[in-house]
Amino acid sequence: MTAAPRVLVAPDKFKGSLDAADVAAAVALGIGRVAPGAVVRCLPVADGGDGTLAAALAGGFERVPVEVAGPTGEPHLSAFARSGDTAVVEMADACGLALLPPDALAPLTASSRGLGDAVAAALEAGCREIVIGIGGSASTDGGSGMLAALGARALGADGTPIADGGAALADVADLDLAGLHPGLREARVVVACDVDNPLLGARGAAAVYGPQKGAGPADVARLEDALARWADVVGATTGQDLRDAAGAGAAGGVGFAALAVLGAELRPGIDLVLDLVGFDEAVAGCDLVVTGEGALDEQSLNGKAPIGVSTRARAAGAEVVAVCGQLSLDDAALHGAGIAAAYALTEVEPDVATCIREPAPILERLGERIAGRHLS
Repeated sequence: MTAAPRVLVAPDKFKGSLDAADVAAAVALGIGRVAPGAVVRCLPVADGGDGTLAAALAGGFERVPVEVAGPTGEPHLSAFARSGDTAVVEMADACGLALLPPDALAPLTASSRGLGDAVAAALEAGCREIVIGIGGSASTDGGSGMLAALGARALGADGTPIADGGAALADVADLDLAGLHPGLREARVVVACDVDNPLLGARGAAAVYGPQKGAGPADVARLEDALARWADVVGATTGQDLRDAAGAGAAGGVGFAALAVLGAELRPGIDLVLDLVGFDEAVAGCDLVVTGEGALDEQSLNGKAPIGVSTRARAAGAEVVAVCGQLSLDDAALHGAGIAAAYALTEVEPDVATCIREPAPILERLGERIAGRHLS
């Protein structure tokens, strides 16, 4: 008797359309219609940005609610995910850009304080391995807000704390780390980071990512000067200058503060998330893995979730296919990434607006196609 095929459905979110868990559920439903005997497991993933918290929760972590400061200081209910003494914190969920209305971005004053609030809550709960997903940030404050929430004091020339936000760093004269949370002395901090940008310059936090957060040319110049002053002060305080370190410019400079002050380790986001959710154990013995994301394109090849999933799944001996909203990679690029075939929503429904608005039924149909072609 032939063993039932084993399938792992492990997509990232379809950004702006459907979260990863719902993508996986729709595909699994379609597969089950055509291959009712298949053993199908859903394991949503993320690449360290928004969706990281949800992936940890789907992987068995416990949700711990916590009130934090939103990107412009308003109280916001976020959470961290906990398993044993490991906590997963997501910047996008705590104080990310998506929390601000598109017409009310705050490039000069938005803060990373909410991220620090969530990390502090995890430390207070006894967690000593803190995993931070820093994608989707709203701020360009060099991580100063995060540090402030953890007990550091960025001071002006008069000895009083400066205001939150990147622009206020122009006034920083000193950094007092005496009050830094004592739990950090025993904690390991790991940051999911997929970029190698330095803090400053043409590839830095302000120049590259500031415009995405609402910064015009004058704002970018102002933030650049403020971040340079911040780097000087942090370097004088810690005795090491990490402004040029790979990843220092991530999340508006949160990478810089995490490296320079928290002694963090930066790791590729998808690899970190796959470890957290137990991907290697889940994929063992699988015949087929279905991954995917909203747009499967050239950017996907640079460490995005489908490629990380494909690499590990192929190493485990599974065939890999992908689902996506839109596909712009040719067969050679897909095969080079270890993906046997890709199935796009637009193959079933040419109207992109419909694909974005109602993706689940179309994903079910793609699941049916995948089962018919890869499990028969």
